[in-house]
Amino acid sequence: MDTTTIIIITAIVGLIIGFIIAKFLEKGKASKTIASAKKEAASIVKDAKAEGESIKKDKIFQAKEKFLELKAEHEKVIINKDKKIAEAEKRTRDKESQISGELAKNKKLNEQLDSKLKEVEHKSEFLEKKQSELDKLHKSQVQQLEVISGLSADEAKGQLLESLKDAAKSDAMAFMQTTMEEAKLTAQQDARKIIINTIQRIGTEEAVENCVSVFNIESDDVKGRIIGREGRNIRALESATGVEIIVDDTPEAIILSCFDSVRREVARLSLHKLVTDGRIHPARIEEIVKKTEKQIEQEIVEVGKRTVIDLGIHGLHPELIRAVGRMKYRSSYGQNLLQHSREVAKLCGVMAAELGLNPKLAKRAGLLHDIGKVPNTEAEVETPHAILGMQWAEKFGEKPDVCNAIGAHHDEIEMKNLISPIVQVCDAISGARPGARRQVLDSYIQRLKDLEEIAFGFGGVQKAYAIQAGRELRVIVESEKVSDDKAAQLSFEISQKIQTDMTYPGQVKVTVIRETRAVNVAK
Repeated sequence: MDTTTIIIITAIVGLIIGFIIAKFLEKGKASKTIASAKKEAASIVKDAKAEGESIKKDKIFQAKEKFLELKAEHEKVIINKDKKIAEAEKRTRDKESQISGELAKNKKLNEQLDSKLKEVEHKSEFLEKKQSELDKLHKSQVQQLEVISGLSADEAKGQLLESLKDAAKSDAMAFMQTTMEEAKLTAQQDARKIIINTIQRIGTEEAVENCVSVFNIESDDVKGRIIGREGRNIRALESATGVEIIVDDTPEAIILSCFDSVRREVARLSLHKLVTDGRIHPARIEEIVKKTEKQIEQEIVEVGKRTVIDLGIHGLHPELIRAVGRMKYRSSYGQNLLQHSREVAKLCGVMAAELGLNPKLAKRAGLLHDIGKVPNTEAEVETPHAILGMQWAEKFGEKPDVCNAIGAHHDEIEMKNLISPIVQVCDAISGARPGARRQVLDSYIQRLKDLEEIAFGFGGVQKAYAIQAGRELRVIVESEKVSDDKAAQLSFEISQKIQTDMTYPGQVKVTVIRETRAVNVAK
């Protein structure tokens, strides 16, 4: 071989040997790196285990503390529940003892009741026996009396009635004689009364204006329909409304006469509806009158509400608002009661403001000072209107100052605050001004009211209406309670009551009406 080849072979062998040596050296370095990595991993694992053990110990300690807290709370809850259960058991035992006591009492009472019932049964049996014995004795005594007197029971009754009739006739003759003598003695006094009453009639124009309404009609043909066949329509209308309807020769007009303006307004509106509708018969009349009465009641409430709103009065009881509304249809001494009360309320408000008092309270008292004049079924005729109004105000929750002002404005009771004299003075200012009032009208209306009150004082009276300016009292009675014979007797008794209890000009005719109806419905 030549030298070049040898050199190449030597170089190759050197390279191979160098490569092998490099591999061996690299392998030793890698094993050292792996050993050091294993040492580091072992130390990290060791540190992690130590840290894990410490964390484990901390968590176990926290868990133990939490467990102890929960255990303490649970024990508290259990203790509270035990206390509640003990209290409930105690209450239950108390209730059981109380119930057992009540049961013992009830048992004792039941025993006493049974004994009482037995006693009552024995006594009732004893009384029945005694009653039967008494009936037998009575029959035997009656028989003995019939044998002794020689008369039967019916004959004895007849003789007794005859003797009573004779005694009554003699008493009546004596009464008539006494009455005639008294009439002769009082003739001069009665003559003076008649003259005075005649003089007083000069002032009746105001009464007529306040007690009469004119209902205008388009033609006189309507009058015949309003009267109806044999007058049944006009009678039904008068009976339903309590208003006298005068159909005379006055052209295109019908007169409605009644002292109660509410009744007059109901009759006027009812007539207007009937004439407009064209159907006029008794059943329709009753239906329309009832609807009109409801309409008037609603209007009364509306008038009361508008009045209190206009005057700035708040919180008034609904019944007092209704009473204020009814003032529109009332008059006092010829003066409209609502206008008078509004005027007094305004005057009271102004005067109280000038004096540094409460004007709203004064207005309230001024508006309500005459509510006692509004008719009320609970009121007594003898009670003064000031006291009656005060009682109403107290009943419906008005303040003591307002109640005292209402009751004291005519000096019926003592004045206890400064509002009371203000109401009294303003009432006098409104009522005493020229042309404000007429004494004649008030006494006239009071006489008509007294006539109706006398009629209602008798049993079986359903309605009573004073008509024809108080010259006639029309009384409607219940047919179930009053017979035809009793109706005649009732008319006589009412006339005698009026004659003895009242003073009036002329004479009063008392008419008692008893009506029966048979009503059936076809389906």
